[in-house]
Amino acid sequence: MARFTRLQVLNAMVDTGLVPVFYNGDLEVSKKIAAALVAGGACCIEFTNRGDFAPFVFKELSEYCAKTMPQAMLGVGSIVDPYTASLYIAAGACFVVGPSLNPEVARLCNRRKIAYSPGCGSATEIAAAEELGVEIIKVFPGDSVGGPEFAKAILGPCPWTRIMPTGGVDTTKESITAWFKAGITAAGIGSNLVKKDWVAAGDYAAITAKTTEVLGWIREMKGKK
Repeated sequence: MARFTRLQVLNAMVDTGLVPVFYNGDLEVSKKIAAALVAGGACCIEFTNRGDFAPFVFKELSEYCAKTMPQAMLGVGSIVDPYTASLYIAAGACFVVGPSLNPEVARLCNRRKIAYSPGCGSATEIAAAEELGVEIIKVFPGDSVGGPEFAKAILGPCPWTRIMPTGGVDTTKESITAWFKAGITAAGIGSNLVKKDWVAAGDYAAITAKTTEVLGWIREMKGKK
C-alpha cells in the first residue's frame, strides 16, 4: 500500500517540478542512488520496470525508503499493463508511470487512488488520458514529439493540462529554462541526471550535487526562493 495519498504525490510533483528516473538491478546500488537523489532535494523518484526481477528489487527498495527516507515518494515507471502495475502497487508504489496510455492501468490506479502518468505524444492522446482522470501527463519521448515547442503548443488551447516531459530534458540551465518557460509542470529526467559513469565510479555525491543544481534552476523558473 502506498505511504502517500494521490493528492500528496501530485502536489509534490507540482511543487518540486522534478521526477528523477532510474533503474539498477543491484539493490545496494539502487539504495545509494535513491539516497543521493533525496539528499539533493528530490521527493518523487521513479524506479523503472526494466530488468529481470525488477519488482523484487523495488519491493526491497520501497521498504528501505520507508525506514530510512520517509519523505521519499517512490514510484514505478515503464508500466504497460494493469497486472504489472498491481504488483508494484502491492509493493508500495506511490505513483505509476508508463511509456504509453493504457486505460486498464488508469482505471486500476483510480480504484486505488494512485497517481498515473502515461506517456502521450499528441493532443488526442493527452485528451484521452485526461478523460481517464490523469492529472499530470507524461509527454514521451519529449525531444522526439517536438520538445518545448510541443508543450507550448498544447498549453495554448488546453491551459489546464499539466505536462511532464521525459526523454529530452537535459541537466543544463538552458534546457530546464526552455522547458519550464514553455509551461511544463515537472520534468522527468533519467540518464542525464543519474549518469552511468557516476554510478559505475560510485560517485553518488555527483548525483546529489546535480540534483540540487537542477532543482535550483526549477525554483528560479517557478519564481520560488
